[in-house]
Amino acid sequence: MKILILGAGVTGSSVAGALASEENDIVVVDFRTELLDALKERFDIATVAGNAAHPRVLEQAGARTADMIIAVTDSDETNMLACVIINALYSRPKTIARVRAVDYLKNPQLFGPNGIPVDIVISPEQIVMEAIRNLIEFPGVQHISDFADGLVRLFSVKVVADGSLTGKKIKTLKERLVGGKIRVVAIFRRGIPLIVNGEAVIETGDEVFFVAPREEVRRVLKELNKLEAPLKRIIIAGGGHVGKRLALALEKDHQVKIIEKDPRRAHKIANDLDHAVVLLGDCADEAMLLDESVGSTDLFCAITENDGVNIVSASLAKSLGARKAICLLNHVSYSKLLPGTGIDVAVLPNQETLGSILKHVRRGDVAQVSSLCGGTAEAIEAIAHQSNDLNSVVGFRVDSINFPEGIVMGALIRNQQVISIHHETVFEEGDHVVMFAMDKKLVVNIEKKFQPL
Repeated sequence: MKILILGAGVTGSSVAGALASEENDIVVVDFRTELLDALKERFDIATVAGNAAHPRVLEQAGARTADMIIAVTDSDETNMLACVIINALYSRPKTIARVRAVDYLKNPQLFGPNGIPVDIVISPEQIVMEAIRNLIEFPGVQHISDFADGLVRLFSVKVVADGSLTGKKIKTLKERLVGGKIRVVAIFRRGIPLIVNGEAVIETGDEVFFVAPREEVRRVLKELNKLEAPLKRIIIAGGGHVGKRLALALEKDHQVKIIEKDPRRAHKIANDLDHAVVLLGDCADEAMLLDESVGSTDLFCAITENDGVNIVSASLAKSLGARKAICLLNHVSYSKLLPGTGIDVAVLPNQETLGSILKHVRRGDVAQVSSLCGGTAEAIEAIAHQSNDLNSVVGFRVDSINFPEGIVMGALIRNQQVISIHHETVFEEGDHVVMFAMDKKLVVNIEKKFQPL
């Protein structure tokens, strides 16, 4: 697939890195030549220097023959204008545009049939906010994401010393988590996936991934002693796009404070919030955190635009007594600095956003994708279709599908109902199947089996 990426910033770079390793023809456009040079050193891609919304630059980049154009520059206006120009000049490419401003997003008719011609609008800030809100709803998990319109959830927990999972075999968990609808789909040990079978033994420090019907998640967490007390008192460090959205989502049901160092930004968000308290100051200032009773805070959420500030402030808050700390990291390599800081969960915006893009890039009939473990693994919801060749799963039993080791069946949704998966289960037309690929290189095997009609 020929894919044109407009913007070589943090989001554009992560998308380029993910897609370049999958035999796609990638071209990245940006006016910052230093970013393009850095990308070319890391990946086998082409680059074009220039304004991503100029017709000459788009033509030079190959927009005429592109299959998909992903506009993720730092400017909403550039992204939208590029899609308008592409729609006017070319008929072939599908367009995906990043739009951050709430003013645009709260008017969906802007992107309707008679509006701005963008096929798919993504809002990374909204995606990240929802990911953090899910972590707040289930404070015992490391990751949680929805599939099948919320009918199924994928979540992971960290194994602690002397915990209920420590030293247990997978087959003993199956006995406790009965029904066939709750499944262990992956175990990662020091970032490396382990083969999931009944004899696999869970160790301290492992991250274990489960798939379960939405209504069963709390029961499973309780069974695993991971259902923690609700997080009610929350301090948000950073009043940017994500911080403001999170405060708006939480302020009615939680006690929310936001720390913002920019006076103009602090004044603006204070006018937009009804119940949250906006504080002007430095979130890494120990005196300020103590004045705001960080020691009795349930959650300190460090989501400024600076990874270093996030790590320092979240670690400081935890050391001062905050019950839990979440840290936003734009650079996945910084996650290696977290052991020993006390920070409970790192949220990676690029990884969260990547799934929303990948579901439109995947070659099979894919409804949802979640990029996991720093982008090395994926959970995929694919739809089964009858086919004339042997690649379709329709009409075949689960145990006859020859997926390579490393692809694990997680859930089967049929007619909006989650049904148990057993080795003798036969796939039907229209089934939604949630699968975990421990290595993203295995995804091509799923794509072949779930081609659209």
